[in-house]
Amino acid sequence: MDLNSDLGEGFGIWKLGDDTALLGVITSANVACGFHAGDPSTMRKVCEEAAKNGVKVGAQVSYRDLAGFGRRFIDVDPAELADEVLYQIGALDACARAAGTEVAYVKPHGALYNATVHHEKQAKAVVDGVKAFKDLPILGLPFSHLLHWAEAAGLRAVQEAFADRGYLPDGTLVPRGQSNALLTDTKQVVERAVRLLSGELVAVDGAVIKVQAESLCVHGDTPGAVAHARAVREALGTVKPFA
Repeated sequence: MDLNSDLGEGFGIWKLGDDTALLGVITSANVACGFHAGDPSTMRKVCEEAAKNGVKVGAQVSYRDLAGFGRRFIDVDPAELADEVLYQIGALDACARAAGTEVAYVKPHGALYNATVHHEKQAKAVVDGVKAFKDLPILGLPFSHLLHWAEAAGLRAVQEAFADRGYLPDGTLVPRGQSNALLTDTKQVVERAVRLLSGELVAVDGAVIKVQAESLCVHGDTPGAVAHARAVREALGTVKPFA
């Protein structure tokens, strides 16, 4: 199982999460590209530390929404969205190459991630932006429009699950702001991760959802993120980047 986390989500003097500690635990880093968080210096620093730790670098692309941390839906024209995705990947790849590595995959962030589950035009726009750069794998929610269009475009569609997020019975994520959107207890997070090895997770209503995830996310901004990630890695035993 691949273990990923959202990193580089500071901006200027404002810092969020412990990137250095997480890079010693995870196998793939979803690095903010400046649209919802991140700046050139932060991006380059995270890429340098990822390279030193042998961690795969992924572009975490988002809406142009610094004030809302990329968690607000924006009805972007698909052609413009594709160009913005291309722009973000290119910016991060420049930082990654300066650090001796490169962007190895793409994962949408926040509201864009959720939108591409059901919003066909935006899902295809994200794939078009990725395809314009390079044939890179795309991480997304199982059964989403995003992964459908990724496969249709000949890209690797990587099914992802979340160790620290609440799920609805239909397999989508509980909207942030609701009381059961986050799992903050380390024991619960570990239990979720271990059960996923058997292809199952439990929704907030107790329903069992079948999912074959190749990558597991522990959010870098979740309270106790480093402790969660370490406990999950220990419980899983072997973690490695998706091939």
